[in-house]
Amino acid sequence: MNPSFPRSALAAALACPWALHALAQAPVQTPAQTPPPSAAAAPDSSPRLKEVTITANPLGSSDLIAPTSSYSGTGLLLRQQSTLGETLANTPGVSSTYFGPNASRPIIRGLDGDRVRVLSNSGASIDASGLSFDHAVPIDPIAIERVEVLRGPGALLYGGSAVGGVVNVIDNRIPRAAVEGIVGKVDAGFSSGNNGKNGAFLLEGGNKQFALHADVFSRSSEDVAVPADLACSKGGTPRLQRKICNSAADTRGGALGGSVFFDRGYLGAALSSFKTNYGTVAEDEVTIDMRSERLALEGEVRLDGWLQSLKGQLSRTDYQHTELEGAEVGTVFKNKGNDLRLEARHAKLGPVEGVLGLQAEKNNFSANGEEAFAPFSQTRQAAAFAYEEASFSWGKISLGARLESVKVQSFGNPDVARFVPGTRSFKPASYALGGLFKLSPQWQLTSNLALTQRAPKDYELFADGPHIATAAYELGNAALAKEKSTSVDVGAQWKSGANTLQLNAFVSRFKNYILLDATGNSRGLDGETNPVDADGDGIADGSGEEILPEFAYRQVPARFRGLEASGNWRLLDKGGTLDMQWRADTVRAVNTDTGASLPRIAPVRLGATLVWALGAWSVRGGFDHYAKPRDNTTSAYTLWNAALTYRMKAQNASLLWFARLENAADKLAYSATSILTQSAPGKSPLPGRSLKAGLQATF
Repeated sequence: MNPSFPRSALAAALACPWALHALAQAPVQTPAQTPPPSAAAAPDSSPRLKEVTITANPLGSSDLIAPTSSYSGTGLLLRQQSTLGETLANTPGVSSTYFGPNASRPIIRGLDGDRVRVLSNSGASIDASGLSFDHAVPIDPIAIERVEVLRGPGALLYGGSAVGGVVNVIDNRIPRAAVEGIVGKVDAGFSSGNNGKNGAFLLEGGNKQFALHADVFSRSSEDVAVPADLACSKGGTPRLQRKICNSAADTRGGALGGSVFFDRGYLGAALSSFKTNYGTVAEDEVTIDMRSERLALEGEVRLDGWLQSLKGQLSRTDYQHTELEGAEVGTVFKNKGNDLRLEARHAKLGPVEGVLGLQAEKNNFSANGEEAFAPFSQTRQAAAFAYEEASFSWGKISLGARLESVKVQSFGNPDVARFVPGTRSFKPASYALGGLFKLSPQWQLTSNLALTQRAPKDYELFADGPHIATAAYELGNAALAKEKSTSVDVGAQWKSGANTLQLNAFVSRFKNYILLDATGNSRGLDGETNPVDADGDGIADGSGEEILPEFAYRQVPARFRGLEASGNWRLLDKGGTLDMQWRADTVRAVNTDTGASLPRIAPVRLGATLVWALGAWSVRGGFDHYAKPRDNTTSAYTLWNAALTYRMKAQNASLLWFARLENAADKLAYSATSILTQSAPGKSPLPGRSLKAGLQATF
């Protein structure tokens, strides 16, 4: 079912993407840091506006203390999937929640949900994807320029919801520098595993006084092919099929933006829309109709004197997620919010330079329907932060702090008597200290210490209802305290020509980690505690309601520790180049009270790719191996992949032809980090063999 669009000027722009079929929207500027070997790509020569990396360092420095990965250009194109989580899933330290091929959020170092902050151009991306695994992130990888991943606590700059890390999705919808003439990009492609067709078109133009931006994209796919017969009852007729039942999707979106430039800065705005209709693979007859509309304003003024610049960002988001049971509306989730961010950069004081900032955010959440397991609520946050950096000949030291005020208020629900109104207020504080030490021109060491506090989310405090995505009846805990953690990260980097090595080790200790844990009780969908089920059919004898296990939020001491490694080894440098790119990671997370492993933690992962390049041609092939997880929820497996690219010029356009073969051996595999292994076992394996091919043209 195609989503309907609002009657606006933007709707007219969104009506045309069906003439295009694209596989990937790749950014074209080079990131401000060297990407990890897994993202290495040939330079992109197309003209684009300059961006500054700010996710890990608001000063724009290329020497980053915090472990950060950045993907753009061909590196992003060759890892791009239909969701943000799967696009980043093979980054060292990053996995995904994988709720089928249409809903997936990044997991960083074993932390997911609202411990990983997803940003749009460093501003809040307001949605409900942290609330439930089946809620998609309203960002399509086809429409982004670059994506940066900060592994480890980002709470200093972005709040307690970034205790695990930050994913910053960067586009040029608000141009930040003047562009002369007209530039653009067209993508076209298909995928065989789901009969997918993807398309995108971008156009920018302007002069020294102004710049305009417009983009549209579309993505459509049928049920995803897998190497196994799966039971499906969609349409009322039970059958076996070698596809993931109810995994089709239809997505459209686009944006209009522009900026005005003056001698000391710019002022810009952008209106963007994202609409998708997709099947929720846990329930054969349920589809989700989701929309998100975002208005963003941004400006910067460069000054003389102690204050060098002032930058402001303001956004308003209107998000709605509707679950449809056939043609009938089941549950409607809404989240409307505003985000304001102000940053002031001051001049150097000796070796010290830094940024001072203020941030405010307000969200109004509501859920109506049978699966409304969280009440109407409002969350207000305000914060002040500072980041200072001192540079020396031997390296640099960074120091920062963030003080927050968070108020979470439950209004109950007029249609659900069990929800209890209430208000909680918190004062989280976070501090960070980091260092970078240059041992030689080839070697450098980094270290980070972060003390982080996170206020509980509204659903962690006030949830009370059946949650089908987790196959549980969830209970919030209004007495939860601030979640407190201490994290230490130590890293080493080496670079000699094309040969590179990156190593990171980390430990995060939570004094009172908020865990959703089984209580041993059961509940009917109507809330009845431990209903009688004499015949054991999972249906309460009295009410006739389905029975679910009861899970409640509580706080436990926890420890996360792990290793991440990646590198590039140049094997041949004559008659073309041959490189071996490799990566590995492991994370161990335990409840230190009991010694039990925490759920859905990624297993040990190893991968390697051989990349041969000669002139306009590039060929790569490799594997990613996933060991058996500690909780034995899935088996070990290895996925083989290959890709071919060819670059050429056609008049004023640069053309990139590409083909990707994924899961070449057609391996049946299940994700250990997916809740589906517990809530709907066997229903949603990873996609089978798929050929994706297409063309990207820039002009």
